[in-house]
Amino acid sequence: MQVVVALLLIFGTLFILIASIGVLRMPDLYTRMHAATKAGTVGLAALLIAVALSIHDLTVLSRVIGTMVFIVLTAPVAAHLLGKSMQARGYKIWRNRSVDTQSIEQEK
Repeated sequence: MQVVVALLLIFGTLFILIASIGVLRMPDLYTRMHAATKAGTVGLAALLIAVALSIHDLTVLSRVIGTMVFIVLTAPVAAHLLGKSMQARGYKIWRNRSVDTQSIEQEK
């Protein structure tokens, strides 16, 4: 069981680190929100599952489940509302993509 808990802690920590780097490195608000919401939620879920597996108590399990449900329900809604409010204020999407648009047009 300790190996599973250790793997979940490492997995969760890596996802939180990826979310943090994504917030720092992404070019605009929309991509930063995506990085923080997706990777942060998965990382936190892995950390909470590791806590639930390492502490064998019903109160800890119920708090972990409650916290996970709260984060899974509120993080996407908060990111969506923030994105909508920024779009309404005129925040522009980052358009400097590194995708080769000529090859995409030739495929059509």
